[in-house]
Amino acid sequence: MIISLFAAASALIGTAVATRHQAQVAADLGALAGARRSAWGAAVACERAGAYVAANGAVLTQCRLDGLNLLVTAQVRWHGLSAEAVALAGPVL
Repeated sequence: MIISLFAAASALIGTAVATRHQAQVAADLGALAGARRSAWGAAVACERAGAYVAANGAVLTQCRLDGLNLLVTAQVRWHGLSAEAVALAGPVL
């Protein structure tokens, strides 16, 4: 019984970590992709970021342009678990 509880707890922790990592990857890639379009304004940059976030299985919950730096927040939900991650990126000049 104890082994079963330990296995279930380990699986839950592993799933939570994987969900968090997925959210971070989506936010990072979305911020990088959107930052390349930051010179064209927030609408263009955030549209690009949203496409990359969605392609990585997450939902874009916030996108904000500060100068040429893009702040992206992505959220992943999986079987009752929710993870959110934030990323900031700017263009290479």
